[in-house]
Amino acid sequence: MSQQQRMTDGSAGDADYARIGPVYRNYRVADPEITAFVHAALEDARTVINIGAGTGSYEPTDRLVTPIEPSATMRERRPPHLPAAVDAYAEKLPYPDGHFDAAMGTFTVHQWADLEAGLAEVRRVTRGPVVLLTCDPALLRTYWLYEYAPEVIETEAARYPPLSVLAAHLGGMSTVAPVPIPLNCTDGFNDAYYGRPEMLLDPAARLACSAWSFVEASAVSRFEAHLARDLADGAWDERHGHLRKQAHLKGSLVLFVSKPSGLPRRGLRRH
Repeated sequence: MSQQQRMTDGSAGDADYARIGPVYRNYRVADPEITAFVHAALEDARTVINIGAGTGSYEPTDRLVTPIEPSATMRERRPPHLPAAVDAYAEKLPYPDGHFDAAMGTFTVHQWADLEAGLAEVRRVTRGPVVLLTCDPALLRTYWLYEYAPEVIETEAARYPPLSVLAAHLGGMSTVAPVPIPLNCTDGFNDAYYGRPEMLLDPAARLACSAWSFVEASAVSRFEAHLARDLADGAWDERHGHLRKQAHLKGSLVLFVSKPSGLPRRGLRRH
């Protein structure tokens, strides 16, 4: 792993959490409805490894969780009621084969420096389901943000791995389920603001979505001017205003679950 990939605070992927981390916990709060999807997919696992655990969003508190987080900035911002995170990264997990009942990762696989090696390691240390909350890159361009900030969406689409790649490298039986995003979603990823466009005019809210950190300042300025103008004159509401009252959005957010062959499958759509 190169020095460029290992940022100054230890961040192991392409995003610098020394820059993003200070605002992250203010905007990226686990949403209860999305949490229920993640925890149900863990089934009856008692020991869980959380890869790219960050500040602890979506970690269950009724199981033995081992959080893995290479960024010192993020580790320092974990709340005191959660276990301290281990300074490690997906591609090199310091645990024996089959050590955990299940693995989880939320909004993380798109940031791994070596996806294939990371997935192999996660499967190696996990004897049960691997549960990944991620985005389907094929669906990212269906969101209105593509109209206003195509550079951000193209960045996201290039970073998120196709679901077929996750399935190929984890092996076993994989399933995919769309995760409906609630209108007042507390987790501030880009799609979470589908009915609250004003939030994306907040620079701190954008900073908590790592894709914005890769976009040129000129593109951000164009986005701000375009969206602010359309909100002021009603153009955004004319085209998209129905979303302000839409209870849920089925966008790009999905729950990907991989089980070793031979384990029972429950309820999710096969990929």
